[in-house]
Amino acid sequence: MEDFKKVHSHFIKFGLHNTQFELSKLLEFCVTNPYGDLSYALSVFNTAQDPNHIMYNMIIRGYSLSESPNLAIDFYERMLFSGNQPNSYTFPFILKSCGKIMDTQMGKMIHGHVFKVGLMCDVYVHASLINMYAQNGEMDDARSEFDKSSQRDVVSFTALKGRNAMISGYVQVGWFEEALVLFEEMRNVNVTPSVSTLLSVLSACARVGELKLGNWVRSWIEDHGLGTNIRLVNALIDVYAKCGDVKTARMLFEGLEEKDLVSWNVMIGSHTHTGNYKEALVVFHRMQQENIDPNDVTLLSILPACAHLGALDLGKWIHAYIE
Repeated sequence: MEDFKKVHSHFIKFGLHNTQFELSKLLEFCVTNPYGDLSYALSVFNTAQDPNHIMYNMIIRGYSLSESPNLAIDFYERMLFSGNQPNSYTFPFILKSCGKIMDTQMGKMIHGHVFKVGLMCDVYVHASLINMYAQNGEMDDARSEFDKSSQRDVVSFTALKGRNAMISGYVQVGWFEEALVLFEEMRNVNVTPSVSTLLSVLSACARVGELKLGNWVRSWIEDHGLGTNIRLVNALIDVYAKCGDVKTARMLFEGLEEKDLVSWNVMIGSHTHTGNYKEALVVFHRMQQENIDPNDVTLLSILPACAHLGALDLGKWIHAYIE
């Protein structure tokens, strides 16, 4: 950023800092560069006498990807008030913000804006609408928009992103069967699932005991070179454990070259879930030997084992640790 600030100073020195083109380029760098600075981007934006839609879009994008997505909505409202028209670049980022802060009311208002400016057929915008509704748990609205896109083209970008969003949304609200039905539709039209979709499907498989589909997902993961993705392997361990196949769960666990906290938690939980309390304690002690600090999930998983085996000292230690 230091070199960038020198360039900005150079622009100011030669009177280029008030032209919309140069300011837009400066903002683009601040927002899209991995080493960018959103607060500096805002200071650049504030120097513009009459910001154009590109400048607003850059700030909206920056805030939508930040930890303050609500500020993206503030800038969207400022953009409308200034008379600048939102476009196909604006809507995906502002809808992302609505999803992140769970603001369905604002999302529906923006849906109306999308319709008003004639962008309902834009694949990126429509996919963002589906995702926003799904993130907010509004599955009827999400399904309605998804069906509209699916009728046009079952393998389009919108259909792909829509299916991913719908499956994640169904799992989020606990509609596991619906998620699995939609995933079957996805398989039938040979649409490639994303990692996030596979994680959602595996979560649903674990909750409803769908081992057959879990086996298919495992084969797909291995065939597509994703067998080292620790998040997917952890999810597979959970599926096999919840379906009673602790042997396969343990094999996957032991096959991990590097185990994270989730790996240990899932394995401990799998043993307590199936009543293998001694094994749960063995895994917990191995975890301690590996200098992995437990979290609340770990401790709540191991407590039933302590109770059933009469491990009072460990139980007291856990209670003290939690408190």
